[in-house]
Amino acid sequence: MLLLLSKLILLFSRWKINGVPPNDPKYLLVLGPHTSAWDFIYALAVKTVLRMDTRFLGKAELFTGIGGFFFKMVGGYPVDRSKNTNLVDFVAEQYANHEKLSFALAPEGTRKYIPELKTGFYHIARKSGVPIYMVGLDFAKKMVTISEESFYAGEDMQADLERVKDFFKQHVAKYPEKTFG
Repeated sequence: MLLLLSKLILLFSRWKINGVPPNDPKYLLVLGPHTSAWDFIYALAVKTVLRMDTRFLGKAELFTGIGGFFFKMVGGYPVDRSKNTNLVDFVAEQYANHEKLSFALAPEGTRKYIPELKTGFYHIARKSGVPIYMVGLDFAKKMVTISEESFYAGEDMQADLERVKDFFKQHVAKYPEKTFG
């Protein structure tokens, strides 16, 4: 049912997919720019159509009631942003305990404007030793682009953040005024 719905969403909205899922057994997807709830809808549709068994991190408020059941069913893990929950350690442990695993997250951490990307993805990738693939959402082109090449979080966090920003800047957000820095 979700597969059919996802295909219909992409068909009727005329969104296209540029790229293929990574071949690595473990990886981290960073997705952006993230300015709208529509980002999740299109990303979930792409994940479903491409049959990617990718988990995602989302704010804990999404995981209550019937919505909570849905978000968990489609691979979500709740994040309580009001306190330090050792999220980096939790995700790194998940990678260590699985032979095949991928997570997706938005480095902005919110749909609101923020001046800079948050660094959690960098620390997760570095601690886990998994490659980072970037996924761009372009509302002008109606295109979700999955980067062909990956990179590993290196010694220079600022350089890695700039690499992600440069990729995201190639894509037009639903609300460009909310895009970071």
